This record gives sequence, structure tokens and C-alpha cells, in this order.
Amino acid sequence: MLLSLGGCFEFYDLFLTAYLSPTLENAGIFRKGAAGLFGLSDQAAFASLTFAGLFVGTIGFAQVADRFGRRTIFTASLLWYSAMTLVMALQSSAISLDAWRFLAGIGIGVELVTIDSYIAELVPKRLRGRAFAVNQSIQFLAVPIVALICSELGSRRVLGLPGWRCVILIGALGALIVWRLRRDIPESPRWLDSQGRTPEADAVVARLEAEVTARIGRPLPAPAPTPSEERIEGRWREILSPPFRSRMLMLAVFNFFQTVGFYGFGNWVPKLIEAGGADVLHSLQYSASIAIAYPIGPLLCLGVADRFERKWQIVAAAIGTATFGLLFAAQKAPFAIIGLGVLITLSNNLLSYAYHAYQAELFPTRIRARAVGFVYSWSRLSTVFTSLMIGFFLDRFGTPGVFGFIAASMAVVCVSIGVFGPRTRARALEEIA
Repeated sequence: MLLSLGGCFEFYDLFLTAYLSPTLENAGIFRKGAAGLFGLSDQAAFASLTFAGLFVGTIGFAQVADRFGRRTIFTASLLWYSAMTLVMALQSSAISLDAWRFLAGIGIGVELVTIDSYIAELVPKRLRGRAFAVNQSIQFLAVPIVALICSELGSRRVLGLPGWRCVILIGALGALIVWRLRRDIPESPRWLDSQGRTPEADAVVARLEAEVTARIGRPLPAPAPTPSEERIEGRWREILSPPFRSRMLMLAVFNFFQTVGFYGFGNWVPKLIEAGGADVLHSLQYSASIAIAYPIGPLLCLGVADRFERKWQIVAAAIGTATFGLLFAAQKAPFAIIGLGVLITLSNNLLSYAYHAYQAELFPTRIRARAVGFVYSWSRLSTVFTSLMIGFFLDRFGTPGVFGFIAASMAVVCVSIGVFGPRTRARALEEIA
């Protein structure tokens, strides 16, 4: 839960794009339509540079968690994000906001990769799916919170400050609070053991076992035997050798296209609703109603999280996003817009929790963070361009064009995971590796 709270503020910042951009347009900081960077809207540039920062963080710095440990990098990246976001809140132009947003994105990129590796290594195989579902639920609490805060504070002044500055500051200051709480998080025993620090790893596991034994009031069963991993230094070239090469290619393709559905809707939902004829106020209200589903969706997945293969859950989610999205594009009635928006959100919830667990399962401890960072970076690189493409499709073809683009991308997701993805359910990480 402490790890997930750290990620909560990363999600707060990620989804800030959708709910803050209309307010920044009304404040005259962002330009509407094609008057912004690259001849597109300033919202498209803001989203694009956010994910450019995430790309740099995931591909350039995720490996430091393999070298210095999950706990250290979790803390450092959270502090980096807070500092960059604090400075961003003080800016007054679209270009300066974009620049500091890019730098904050570097910290977010490292943070999310570290959390995925951390949770996969701490949780027993029979609970991994449910652990990631709970993790996503806590992190997604940020979405309705940022939607509500933006709709209530965005256009007002708070203590003499424009409301949009306060919205940004809340994310920065909240992350500092979570950094303080992180003292009780142990280092990953798998990572410690991979570094030859087995006595420290054993001390962490012994403490966890003692806490659980005291809570349940009986001795724990003997651990099942599992294969051991080689204690060798992780290197980049190992990712490109069998069997990890095929897994890396499969996940790179998957990540490049999955973000079209996830962030193509999540980062643009108020503008998509507004393009259908709603005014700014109603689009934000509808978006806030849809956002309530974000933390609920992963909890609804708890019943299936460890009962079905992760790969088929991802395929089902992609089909749901494509189908409900195409239906959403044809709606005008508020009830239908909100209802289908919720169904798209639930499909994206299933996709998100399942693939975060899945990609962390497919690599050994010594290269897990750098491998996850590498494949995850393709989603960040994709969103740099797809944010601009969503803006292009929205300006030229309206909401139907956007969801046609999303549906085609979800078809690629289904093929890449359904055909080439390996089985992971109820298997130890060492066995999968």
C-alpha cells in the first residue's frame, strides 16, 4: 500500500493533462485548436512532452534500480518528481510549463518501473495478480481526485493563487508526504540476494514471516522449492538474447500500441466529450463522473486476477476498449456518454493492471527493472507521437476518427499478446525466467 501511494501521485500527474488543459485554455496560457506547437493544440504538445520525459526516464534511468536497489530509487525518483512539479507550478507560459513537465516526467518514468519490479518481487505467485489489482486501484484513486480538484479549483483563486497552480502544487506536496511514509518499506529480498547480500535478504524475509505468523496465530507452511537464479551481473545485451529477445520484441510492440487506447481516452476525455457538443463545464462534469470508475475497476478484477492467464485478460481488455470506444463516438445523450465512458475506463483498468503484472513477470531479477523500463519506454515513445496524432484526428475527423484509430491499435495489441505471449499464471518468477 505504501508503494501504491507513491505511485498514486504519479498517476495524479499523468492524468493532469486531461483535466487541467481546458482550464489553462480558459486562462489564456494554452492556445486552442491548431495555434499551438507543431500546428496542433497546446494540450497535444503538453501531453507529448510529458511522455517524452517518461520515455527518457524509463529507457535512460530505469536500470539504476537494478544497480542501486528498488527502495533507494523509489525514494529518489519521488523526490525528483516533487521538485520538478513544484517549479512547474510557478511557470506562466505554455513553453515553460512544457519544459518543467518534461523534467517531472523523467522522475515519473523511473518511479513506475521501480514500483512494478518491487511489487512483483515481494508478492507470492498465487497473489501477484491481485496485488497488482490493489496497487492499480490505489494509484487510480488519483484520477477522480484530480478530476474533482480541477473542476472545483481550476477556474478559481485560492489564497491569492490561480486555481490551476494549486492543482499542480497538490501533486508535488502530496508526494513529499508519501516519501516520508516510505520508511517502513523493506528492500526487495530478491534484489538483495541477486547482489550477493543474502544475510540481508534473509533478515527481510524473516521479519515479514514473523509479522504474518503473529497475525494469523499459527506457523507458516514450509516454502515450496523453486529454481534459483544465477548470481551474475545483469547486462543490457542479455535482454537481446533468447528467451528474453522474443519477449522484449513482443512487449515493445504491445506497449507501443496499448497507450493509444489507454491515454488516447484518459488524457483526452474532456476534449472528446466537448467535441461531441458539450460545453467546457459539462465536459469536465461528465469526465469527473467517468473518472470515479478508475479506482473501482481494478477492485472488480480481484476475482479473476489470478484465475485466468494474464495474457487473455489483456486481450479481453483490448477488445472491450475498441468496442465501447466505437460506440462512445456515436453518443450525444449524457447518460450514454457517461455509461460508455465508464465501460471504456473499466476495460482500460483491466488492461493496465494485467500488463503491469505481466511484463514484470517475464524477466529475471538481475535485469527486471532495465528490461521493464526498456519495453515500457516504447509506450512512452508512442505517446509522444500519438498525443499529437490524437489531436490531429480530433481536429480533422472528430471523435469517430479518434476511436477508429484506437480500435486499430487495440487489434495490434490482441495479436501481439494473444499469439506471442508466454504463460505466467501461478508460476514463480524464477521459473518464468
